[in-house]
Amino acid sequence: MNLFSSMETSASGLTAQRFRLDLIASNLANAESTRTEDGSIYRRKVAIFAPRSGRNSFKNVLAQEMSNAFGVKVVGVAEDNSPLRRVYDPGHPDADEDGYVTYPNVDVVTEMVDMMTATRAYEANVTAIEASKAMMQKALEMLRV
Repeated sequence: MNLFSSMETSASGLTAQRFRLDLIASNLANAESTRTEDGSIYRRKVAIFAPRSGRNSFKNVLAQEMSNAFGVKVVGVAEDNSPLRRVYDPGHPDADEDGYVTYPNVDVVTEMVDMMTATRAYEANVTAIEASKAMMQKALEMLRV
């Protein structure tokens, strides 16, 4: 793998982790909301990643191996189908006839752990890009001499 493709691979990781962080921020922002604009209950969203190679046909695999282009891409966003939270609060305007309010299935602790994981992955990709950049600079310095 050459230095440019290593930077490209890390850059794809940066993009993917940034998207993941945006979803986590959206989940945290909606953790206590009782309805969305369309009147439904907000559901936790999760990013789905896949290798950047595309379909695993022989042509695509060969092209990827020849170009040394690796990485990750975001292929979609999935909604978490875990049960929604129900809290007894009969005075709330969105309470049902039994006095329960339905909140999103967002667990703040889980989101914070996911945020820390995504942040660490982002930082690791930045470090890899900086290392590749430093290697390129050293190679250019050797050519000057």
